[in-house]
This record gives sequence, C-alpha cells and structure tokens, in this order.
Amino acid sequence: MASEQDDNLRGSVVRHLETDLLLGVRAAPLSPPTPGRGAAPPSRRVSAKERAERKEALRALDEQKVKRCTKCKLHQARTNTVFGQGEAAARVVFVGEAPGHDEDMQGLAFVGRAGQLLTRMIEAMGLTRDEVFICNILKCRPPNNRDPASDEVSSCWPYLDEQLRIIKPEVIVALGKPAAQTLLQTTEGIGRLRGHWHDYYPSGSPLVGKPTPLMPTYHPAYLLRSPGEKGKAWSDLKLVMAKLGLPIPQRHNSSM
Repeated sequence: MASEQDDNLRGSVVRHLETDLLLGVRAAPLSPPTPGRGAAPPSRRVSAKERAERKEALRALDEQKVKRCTKCKLHQARTNTVFGQGEAAARVVFVGEAPGHDEDMQGLAFVGRAGQLLTRMIEAMGLTRDEVFICNILKCRPPNNRDPASDEVSSCWPYLDEQLRIIKPEVIVALGKPAAQTLLQTTEGIGRLRGHWHDYYPSGSPLVGKPTPLMPTYHPAYLLRSPGEKGKAWSDLKLVMAKLGLPIPQRHNSSM
C-alpha cells in the first residue's frame, strides 16, 4: 500500500502537469517546482517588526478607508469591498482590473474560475498565493463585470497606490489591459505591452525615485476564453521568475 507521502508526491506531480496543460505547455517537466522552495526566498528578508508594520498599515488602509469608501457609485450595489490579500512584504504583486461576482460575495480577490487559474499560474512559478499579494485596480465590482469606468479608476487609484507603497514589491504583474493601462498610464493594447518589461514609478514621476519593474500579461479570465494564448502568459511569467531569481523548470523540447 502506498504511503501517505507517496500519495502527496503523486498529487503534487498531477497538479503540476494539470497546470502545464492549463498554461498551454505541452512538454514534460524534468524537475517540477515546489511552491515556496525556490532559489530565492518568497518574501524579502525584512525584519519581523517591519513585516508586522506593513501588515498593520494594510489592515488600517482597508478598515479605515476602503471599506468606508463612497467616492463613486459602485458602493451602492456592492456586497463587499475587495481589498486584496497575501503577504505584506511580497516580492511580487499581481494586479487585476476589478472584482467579479464571486469576489464581491466573498470579499476576496481572484476566487472564481479566473482565480483558480491564477492560483495554478502562481504555483507553476514555484510560489503560493500566501507568498504573493493579489489585488485589483477597483475594490468594488462593476455591474455585469464591465470594464472599469474612468471616474471609478480615479476614485480607487489612491488605494492601490498606497498598497504598492506599503508592500514595496520587487515586481508587479499587471493582469489584463485595464490594469496594465492604468498602472503604465498608456492606451497601448495588452498584446503590444506584454512580453516586455516596463517601469512603474511609485512616486508617479520618472524624475523621482527608482522604478519598479512591471510585466503586463493576459488576464486569467481572458485565458479561459482564449486558451491558445496561455503559452504567451507562461512566457511572461518565466520572465518574472528570472527577474526574481526563481528556478525555471527545464523541459524536453520534443514533446510539443
């Protein structure tokens, strides 16, 4: 009879192969990554005191500002605000556009079908959701999951801006066109933005302070509708892994 350890190992391998299929990768891994056990630590070596301070700052921002926000009309129909969740000292922050139905009901970012795919994408990088931070441009759900309106983005932007200032990530991953265009202040389409590093300036100006590297890629919801683009998203994530010093799985080239 197989031991519990064997069952856990088998389950880990199966989940890894399922992730490859979801991301459009058709090659067998030589050595699957283990979440949270990469060559680089999942969070920077900040002191326990600093991590606690960042966690408290995020909590205060959520409780005192986001949950009380009535700056745009979206507050009228929301069930919950969706602040985001994860590691307060995360090396990488994933930013989407807005909560959907499941997120509005639970008050958590990326918990629906798109969120399940995002979880597998993060795990394919050798990380877990608890080791990154996940949030959206908007903190309330737009009706019928439409794209965020300009006034809604303007109202919510200060919250995301403050989140990023508190977390101080090494890398930002913008999921989809609205997130990428908002963060980069551009009208360029996601197809042209993805696959290349961009500079995000926490100060709001390229003349002040150092930029944070930002990688735009396709939103998981788009990948569910267009599975043929998953390979491109995986290529983007491998660039992020390289930037963070995380090991990239080696694969056979013949199993395409």
